[in-house]
Amino acid sequence: FSPGLLVVAGSFAAFRLLNRGLERLVPPPPSARRNRWKWRNIWTSLAHSVLSGGGALAGFYLYPEMSNDLVGTHPPGAHSLVAVSVGYFLEDFVDMLCNQKLHQSWELLFHHSVVIICFGIAVLLHQYVGFALVALLVEINSIFLHLRQILLMANLVHTTCYRLNSLINLGTYVVFRMATLAWMTRWLFLNRHNVPPAAYAVGTVGMAIMTPMNIILFYRLLRSDFFK
Repeated sequence: FSPGLLVVAGSFAAFRLLNRGLERLVPPPPSARRNRWKWRNIWTSLAHSVLSGGGALAGFYLYPEMSNDLVGTHPPGAHSLVAVSVGYFLEDFVDMLCNQKLHQSWELLFHHSVVIICFGIAVLLHQYVGFALVALLVEINSIFLHLRQILLMANLVHTTCYRLNSLINLGTYVVFRMATLAWMTRWLFLNRHNVPPAAYAVGTVGMAIMTPMNIILFYRLLRSDFFK
């Protein structure tokens, strides 16, 4: 029995409690009251993005040597951070499954399933934690993606704050999402002889799924915020 599973379970419970209490911490504006669960869901996702994205960035800044071995070594807390993220993605999966129609959420449910499997392997085996931490750098961009959704729900789309967030969102999307995924794909290819076939297959399938999904999302953002 892996202690990492206790962290996953604790994270699931913590994010569930946060989700339940967020409406009192951040009351929804009138424009968001028709979809209260979505308001809570986005704020919960924002909390995870700040924690995991900031934690991953701090990890590589404080322990630059970790980038030399993404398979077997990781600094204290890195394994726990990945386990916390598994707990969050499980909570978000359940939240969407219970509150949203399948045809509206199937893309995110599919995305979460891939992440849970890949991160779950890292948590259980204590291997590829550094690689999972690279993937969590994507959450830095997710901070601004979630802020964008919050501003949209608050009916603040025609504001300087929304416009500024759109620019930062686009910049971090290229740097922390597209470039990170490209680097991960390249790393997998270059290290294919040092990675067990099963782990390589999971990683390759994950990258093959994530890359087109993120290209499509990038196009949607450009069309919505800049080409409209």
